[in-house]
Amino acid sequence: MKPQAVTVALLTASNIFMTFAWYAHLRNLRDKPWFIAAIASWGIALFEYLLQVPANRIGSNVLRLDQLKLIQEVITLSVFVPFSIFYMHQPIRLNFLWAALCLAGAVFFIFRA
Repeated sequence: MKPQAVTVALLTASNIFMTFAWYAHLRNLRDKPWFIAAIASWGIALFEYLLQVPANRIGSNVLRLDQLKLIQEVITLSVFVPFSIFYMHQPIRLNFLWAALCLAGAVFFIFRA
């Protein structure tokens, strides 16, 4: 498998863990003290780092740092929007589209020759 594909796959999996670590406690641990939510989030975040660190090391061999960061941001939005709609039951907002269009423009400028 190409290093770019491995990087994207690992970053996507990492981002799923990160999104749950940062936001799922707002739904699942709302009635618990904040430090319980923090400990649970740290436990989830460990898995994020176990995927993100190798993804960044692999990706840095074939991508520039700005390209690697922008890929991460695109993946973040791609994971966060479905998470917020389907898991957190947030309404679909037109701002999701505008943010995606801005990121598409950023991808164009970062990856153009």
